[in-house]
Amino acid sequence: MTSLKDPPRNILVPIDFSESSEKAASAAAALSLKTGATVHLLHTYVIPVESVGLALAVSQQYIVQFVKDSKEQLLALSARHCAGVPLGPVLVESGDPREVIIEKAKELNAELIVMGTHGRRGLSRALMGSVAESVVRTAYCSVLVVR
Repeated sequence: MTSLKDPPRNILVPIDFSESSEKAASAAAALSLKTGATVHLLHTYVIPVESVGLALAVSQQYIVQFVKDSKEQLLALSARHCAGVPLGPVLVESGDPREVIIEKAKELNAELIVMGTHGRRGLSRALMGSVAESVVRTAYCSVLVVR
């Protein structure tokens, strides 16, 4: 782990394709241009198992296509926001975003996670939870939250 004096070498940026996650990608790119850190873009997804009590059958072919499309979207996002920045391979992973982000940060030896937040408050936040808040509480490294 780096100290506050040391610049990060690896920055993980969770992307949900919202405006706030695109702002996070831009912020990570700006940091990378100053420090030379490698930026790793990560998109997580959850396959719904049940909906209204009915099991959904998600074909393997659909999942393969979804992952391919998500990687293409990440590459397009990196072209818009991360030009000239050292990039790791784009990552698309299945699972609870709160857990996947922490696991990938450890695997990549990320010293910093830069992520967006939707800024939900009140009932909306209580019902939907906050991935950013969970990551801030459980990450072993620093987390920069961008609104």
